[in-house]
Amino acid sequence: MSQLQDWITNLKEMDIASIQQTLESYSAFGPLPGILLAFIESFLPFLPLILIIAANANIYGLGFGFLFSWIGVTAGAICVFWICRTLGKNVKARLQRRFPKSERFFNWVERKGFTPLFLLACFPFTPSIVITVISGLSKVPFHTFLLATIMGKAVMIFCISLISFNISNLVEEPWRIFVSVTAVLVMWFGGKQLENRYQIKG
Repeated sequence: MSQLQDWITNLKEMDIASIQQTLESYSAFGPLPGILLAFIESFLPFLPLILIIAANANIYGLGFGFLFSWIGVTAGAICVFWICRTLGKNVKARLQRRFPKSERFFNWVERKGFTPLFLLACFPFTPSIVITVISGLSKVPFHTFLLATIMGKAVMIFCISLISFNISNLVEEPWRIFVSVTAVLVMWFGGKQLENRYQIKG
């Protein structure tokens, strides 16, 4: 038990240098370590996701680093969603009985659908596992969750990767910050259009 606690403590205290060193030590496995570490974070939210994304960007390059982090984070969120939807059918009712105010939150997520899920996925400091679990327990359609997660996580990971990649040059390249903000706006408007299209077809 103490070994497990020590392992968890070490994971919590990892900085970007130690994460990069760990990933580089498994370089023989190609992109798999970078993808798996981002995937595992979906189940262990105490892991430093921002540092994992930054490490991937600096090890594999901006493009591949973004791609590997995006695949891992999205795949992890989808797995958590389906676990909750499959095994947690009675959990929602119990939560609502124990915490009556939670019903309003479930109704809000189900009514608004894409918009809150997308916006929450865009920001790295939101408790993504909580949002994923609630989505899985709610009546939010899977395609709505999938679209919001794919697009929201893409924005979040792209912005972190763009800013953290070769961060020493960020002051000389302020356009990276402008591109990050623009990406959030473009993806939001694009997502709204796709959401409307889904609703019309539904």
